[in-house]
This record gives sequence, structure tokens and C-alpha cells, in this order.
Amino acid sequence: MDLNLLKVFVSVANKKSISLASNELKCAQSNVTSRIKQLEKIMELNLFHRVPKGVILTEHGERFYPKAIEIIHKMEDAIFSLKDEEKIGQLKVGSTECNAVVRISPFLIKLHEDFPQMQLELFTGTTKSVTEQILDYQVDIAFISGEPKSDKLMVLRKIEEEIAILEPTISNVPNVTLTFKEGCVYDEFLKDYYEEKGIYVEKSLSFGSLETILSCVKVGMGKTLLPMSIVKKMGYDKDIKITVLDKKEANIPTCLVCRKDYIPSISEYLKKLEL
Repeated sequence: MDLNLLKVFVSVANKKSISLASNELKCAQSNVTSRIKQLEKIMELNLFHRVPKGVILTEHGERFYPKAIEIIHKMEDAIFSLKDEEKIGQLKVGSTECNAVVRISPFLIKLHEDFPQMQLELFTGTTKSVTEQILDYQVDIAFISGEPKSDKLMVLRKIEEEIAILEPTISNVPNVTLTFKEGCVYDEFLKDYYEEKGIYVEKSLSFGSLETILSCVKVGMGKTLLPMSIVKKMGYDKDIKITVLDKKEANIPTCLVCRKDYIPSISEYLKKLEL
């Protein structure tokens, strides 16, 4: 049974008036009336007598009133109990591989320090796969590359990234792009970027490791596009040619997102957490 139906019933019983109950509940009188009729239909009992000055409980209503109060209290206690458990329960975190390289370890360590009883789970993949996970309620929060495209998601934190085209230091660079798994935002951006610039790409080689991609750039196999935070973290900033793109051309922040209808209880903490 809908808990709100019971709250409407109790309010009307206490006020002995539909109009006064509607003021207390901050809703229209017609809504209160329809809720009472709905409850009476479910129970197949008349709960109120309509009198000139308002309403009074029927015999069935009098007997049901204390039970309704008890049900409301038990339900509210159960809800509060679950919310308290959620605070120290579990948190499923999704992250792109790129973000995982740079900041997922300190992020998880800090969460564990501040919420030692919280069970943490980590799932990694591309922006495409991680976005699908959060939309399917498989993870609670997720780090993705770029602003979320789905209106079902909200941004908790945004981390600006310095985006760069990475090439070998040799003069004759092959027209080959070195890409990550399908669904990587950076790979898609680089493909569109070269098309807009009219730059010919002979072929694209796909790898399952960022370390492998950077190593292949270093030895002259081709070029790629990644955030500078990854290049520096992996120690390749002195070994390859780096062309940082202007923010107007490449604005791809890392965003910590959640579903709008499934906001974690520690959302305010996450908004303020240094990443």
C-alpha cells in the first residue's frame, strides 16, 4: 500500500477536514479527496462520514487509525534504517581506463579513509561501456571522458583536461593513428579532428593498453590523442612530440557523473572531494 495514502488518511482524520488537511499536506483539496477515495476503494470500506463541518471517522476508520499510525512509523523507520546502511554500505564505481591511470587509486584510498566500512567495487572500460553501466544501474557513479550526452545523468565533479596530439620525434611520421578500444572518446575525437583538417589517415591500429599505445608512439609507429595527465603519469612527456590543443578545439573534461534518479548519499562529499 502507498505510504502517502496512509499519511493523507491520518492528516484528514487529525484535522477532521479535507481543506485543512490539504493545507497541511500542501496539495490541492481534490487531490486529498481522490486519495481518500482511492484508499477506501482498496480497503472496500468507508473510512469517513461527510458532515456539514467536515469529516469524522467511521467505526472502521476509528479502528484503522492507530494501525495506520503504526504502519507509517514502521515504514519510516525502515527507510531511515536503509539510508543509514547506505551511508556505510557499498559504492560501485565505474571509470574510464584513462581516468583509472591518473586518479582512481588516490580516489579509492581517500574514500576508504573517510568511509572505512564502505564496500568499494571498481569497474573500468571506455566511456561508452561505463556510460552504459551507469544507465543500467550497474554502477553508482562513474568517471567518463567529456560531458555526459544522456539527460538522465548529472555531473557531480568536472576535471579539466589538457588534450594533446602525441607523435614520434622522428621527422617522417607515418599516417597511422594508434587507438584504444572501441568507444573511447579520445579516439573518436582524433578521427573527427583529422577529417575536419583534411589530414589523410592511412590506417588505424587498435590496442587494449594505454602503455602500449604510448610505447608505439615513442618507437615511431604512429600518433594518438590523450590527456597530458596520462602522458606525464606514465613518464612519456620527454620521449615524444606533444602538441597541446587549444580548449576551443578540444574541450574534453573528465566528469564524475551519477544518474539523476539515483544520486548517492555521499554526493555532497563527492562534489567537494579534491581529485
